[in-house]
Amino acid sequence: MPHPRDDLPTALYRAAQVRDLDARLIAAGTPGFELMQRAAHAAWRALRRRWPEAGALTVLAGAGNNAGDGYLVAALAQRAGWRAQVLALGEPSALRGDAALAFEEARAAGVGVQACSDCPLFDGVLVDALLGTGARDAVREPYAQLIRLVNASGLPVLAVDIPSGLCADTGRELGVAIRADLTVTFIGLKLGLFTGSAPDRVGELVFDDLQADPLQVAHTERAAERLAPGTLPLLPARRATAHKGQFGHLLAIAGDRGTGGAGLLTAQSALRSGAGMVSLATRGANLAAAQARCPEIMSAGVESANQLLALVDKADLLVAGPGLGQGAWGRSLLSVAAGSEKPQVWDADALNLLAAGAVSLPAQAVITPHPGEAARLLGCSIADVQADRPAAAKALAERYQAVVVLKGAGSLVAAPDGRLALCDRGHPAMATAGLGDVLAGLVGALYAQGLPAFEAACLGVWLHAAAGERLGPEGRGLAASDLIPVIRTLLEEQSPCVK
Repeated sequence: MPHPRDDLPTALYRAAQVRDLDARLIAAGTPGFELMQRAAHAAWRALRRRWPEAGALTVLAGAGNNAGDGYLVAALAQRAGWRAQVLALGEPSALRGDAALAFEEARAAGVGVQACSDCPLFDGVLVDALLGTGARDAVREPYAQLIRLVNASGLPVLAVDIPSGLCADTGRELGVAIRADLTVTFIGLKLGLFTGSAPDRVGELVFDDLQADPLQVAHTERAAERLAPGTLPLLPARRATAHKGQFGHLLAIAGDRGTGGAGLLTAQSALRSGAGMVSLATRGANLAAAQARCPEIMSAGVESANQLLALVDKADLLVAGPGLGQGAWGRSLLSVAAGSEKPQVWDADALNLLAAGAVSLPAQAVITPHPGEAARLLGCSIADVQADRPAAAKALAERYQAVVVLKGAGSLVAAPDGRLALCDRGHPAMATAGLGDVLAGLVGALYAQGLPAFEAACLGVWLHAAAGERLGPEGRGLAASDLIPVIRTLLEEQSPCVK
């Protein structure tokens, strides 16, 4: 079944980039009020499709162009025979330009407009036209109180362009934000609609380009690319004469005492994702379990750095960190990996040791931090990372000269050259231990099979999230190992082994 967002564009923009595009469309001959009317019609169509029998709506209007969209939606509803009212924060007579024209059109259509009181009377679908994409600071009163009342009302909510209180660039909640059931956004997709707090605030997302000139759009700088099936990196099909030596020998360095499962998940994931050969360097105490669980993995009990050297020499790519621990054993093994010039993927305790200054990251590396690990690597708080996840991912890529996967809702992949990709797939059932180990092995396997580091990370992140999404409807209790066979199926769908 296609994902509901597969038909959305892949280009993601910052708010300033969309405003620039809007200004260029107007300069090229499309009047601003006409664009506002197109936006209102798009929002009204989406509202009727979602709630065809509602029969009533209440527009919550602020003081800018976002309010103008709301006034025009109210006019369309009134003319269609719905009960329509506008509760205005701020004096409508203070509106300027296109927003003022929209207010006059609503009044001409017979829409009742009144100042929003401390106890507003909501009716029908609530249309959030309070704050637009320019909001960057904490929401002030009386807007904040009205947003809290909307969220507590239990009524359906449509957000115009972006839920009020959500930062369009980062997805950060600006103190308080509308929790929408449906968001209709225009001209260009904003990066902040997909990461940070956005997954809890946006609801269903509908996009309308307002008939923007494709040439103008093509000449607009992008902030990121959204990963989608039609644009994912692909592994080449295999020749009939293919053999295991052509698809990489991956060595997972993972699994201290008590955490051997992490290493096994990593190795199994790599094996099932197509690596030609997979070895696992782990504690000797984990060896019997590893060999019994997956005999195809060449498992070796390693107690010292010297024992690891020979395994590293035979490998093409290293995955280090899952369940490694931060004790002497883990530090000594990671120091061997750090001294190797082979491509590597670092996760979990490898990142904690890197943040502590115990080792240096080799070149050609991919690192896969969650927000806590990212905060340690950047020397800041988790709140700082989550407040601007795109900036954090890019800062990590620049600081460590590595491809970075910043995990979480709206996972981001950043490259040192400035490229940024976002994955909007996934499911809340994925909030369980071990999924990062599976991801590390998956990215490592794709990297070992010849994809460049950034492309391997992008494809791996998408496959991992899409697998969780496919399993998510089964509910709580998802185990990390459940993802591995589904990832294999999805990989074959995206990159068939044989043409």
